[in-house]
Amino acid sequence: MIVNFLTFILFLSIFTSSANAEAALSVSPNTLKRSGDNVTIQWSDVDSPSNLDWLGIYSPPDSPHDHFIGYEFLNASSTWTSGYGSITLPLTNLRSDYAFRIFRWTQSEIDTKHLDHDQNPLPGTKHLLAESEKVTFGSAVNKAEQIHLAFENKPNRMQVTFVAGDGDERFVRYGEAKDMLGNSAAARGIRYDREQMCNAPANSSIGWRDPGWIFHTVLKNLNPAVRNYYQIGSEAKGWSEIYSFISRDMYAQETRAFIFGDMGCATPYKTFIRTQQESKSTVKWILRDIEALGDKSSFISHIGDISYARGYSWVWDEFFAQIEPIASKVPYHVCIGNHEYDFPAQPWKPDWAASIYGNDGGGECGVPYSLRFNMPGNSTEPTGTKAPLTRNLYYSYDAGSVHFLSISTETNFLEGGTQYNFIKRDLESVNRNKTPFVVVQGHRPMYTTSNEVRDTTIRQKMLEHLEPLFVKNEVTLAIWGHVHRYERFCPISNNTCGKLWKGSPVHLVVGMGGQDWQSVWAVRPNHPDLPIFPQPEESMYRTGEFGYTRLVANKDKLTVSFVGNHDGEVHDTVEMLATGEVISGSRDDTKSSNTATAPAPVEVTSGSKDDTASPNVQTVPSSATFVGKSEASDGSWFIKGACLMVMGVVLGFIAGYFTGVKKGSSARNRWIPVKSEEI
Repeated sequence: MIVNFLTFILFLSIFTSSANAEAALSVSPNTLKRSGDNVTIQWSDVDSPSNLDWLGIYSPPDSPHDHFIGYEFLNASSTWTSGYGSITLPLTNLRSDYAFRIFRWTQSEIDTKHLDHDQNPLPGTKHLLAESEKVTFGSAVNKAEQIHLAFENKPNRMQVTFVAGDGDERFVRYGEAKDMLGNSAAARGIRYDREQMCNAPANSSIGWRDPGWIFHTVLKNLNPAVRNYYQIGSEAKGWSEIYSFISRDMYAQETRAFIFGDMGCATPYKTFIRTQQESKSTVKWILRDIEALGDKSSFISHIGDISYARGYSWVWDEFFAQIEPIASKVPYHVCIGNHEYDFPAQPWKPDWAASIYGNDGGGECGVPYSLRFNMPGNSTEPTGTKAPLTRNLYYSYDAGSVHFLSISTETNFLEGGTQYNFIKRDLESVNRNKTPFVVVQGHRPMYTTSNEVRDTTIRQKMLEHLEPLFVKNEVTLAIWGHVHRYERFCPISNNTCGKLWKGSPVHLVVGMGGQDWQSVWAVRPNHPDLPIFPQPEESMYRTGEFGYTRLVANKDKLTVSFVGNHDGEVHDTVEMLATGEVISGSRDDTKSSNTATAPAPVEVTSGSKDDTASPNVQTVPSSATFVGKSEASDGSWFIKGACLMVMGVVLGFIAGYFTGVKKGSSARNRWIPVKSEEI
């Protein structure tokens, strides 16, 4: 009897202990070696699991509950309904430790006024269930990361920029063999502070994190067109792995570039703002192309709206960690966009621009952009606040047979201003014998057929002040971002198509690098309420597909190809000959590829609501290679074209196929039509 009673008491004790067990949270490993290393977060004993239970990610670990950098719901684990599970995440080195917390959030506590950028309620922090120990990067916190390159004013030099946890002296040692890094360049470290931000959330406790020390140096006396190896660090702090790049060749005639805008970055967790998952595909395909080039040089041009941090400083760290695999291999050049700069008190805001320049920079007022990048040239503008001068605004350089000019659409570009005078002098001084082609790059487009009405006035000012300079100085190609689509125009000036690029530059909009906020195409003026989006004659090709462009040039020809992210293949090509002729690579133009007349417009769907309304869906071959040469014979395309004309059902099948490919490739990346101010 006594034995049975004791057994009952023991059972009751165990049952009571189990029922009252507190949730537990653990992490493994506790020490990471570098950005991108994975940590696994495990939990157990979560009583009565709810699909609103969530995991908060904190850095520094002592951040207030509502100052998380990101979160995930526990239902991301397949075993969450049993009260236990795990989530594995790659972590970026933010130069401080991480910690994790589990919270219970109830339906009654959902605050419809406390929303993220997607208008989803942010999770509540009233009921803490468990908290983990710290995860640290140990000694790796002070190693060089976020490495990126840029051209310097002199062609036998290369700029190197990176971030570390402290301001102690660092060096870049380099040479033409991995085991002979005999040259050394000291790197100078700088930083910016919360007080230098001009608005929230950048200067608020929820958006601000320590940006670390930003180091910059210049590698000098490089031999042309040679692979150089380099390593960053010091004897005291340790050395990075060995990286390499191909040095610039001032005598080269060939040019290779990868150009896009509005890419942003992906984060492995949800956060306060919308991040750009498709940006990972853009980086992936460009890395493929860089590796395929071998020992041929190239560079990248990112035309504004760089990280989309918008005042949440750790997103810059996520961005640079994401691009390091490509930016440490080839120069990574940038233009300033509205999401790097625009703030209410910006010094140049004429009356006509009051509704254009808002608070798109999230209070950063150009500071992270100015200090984290180092472009050729030395253009600056005052911010009018405690912030340092805004840099990297307008600059130019030669690469092979092309002269590149980058401009700012966010600061004064009107006639008589400093930037206008720079643009004028630069275009007038181009040596067309050395660089027969001229490419201008800026963020907001001069031409677009999207329904982006907020920028109407700025486009009119660009047409009034900048287009005459482009026409007079025979700019070959103008490339823009801001509108998150790809669109190619005919050779155009004063809204009229011409036959040659000399006097009528070709315009491209390449804002399809990753951001998926989107305005629709412009509707018919006489029927603005109907969702019908006719493609104007001046628009040769347009699509809502994500991707990037490849630019390849020699003395005779400049070729630009659009590569779609869903398959990594070429979907549009245009050639500009040194004689002035413009030749489309689309299927409709192959029959008259030796003429200079503009081809018929081509529009491609990608599964978006606004694209599928087009009754005339066409696709183009992906046969153009990196050097712009078609791999398919003209005759084969004539046969296919004839078959499609005869067999309408086949055309419908192909259109449906490509739509399905896009939808199936990434269901989470469907286009989201929004108000124009979201751009």
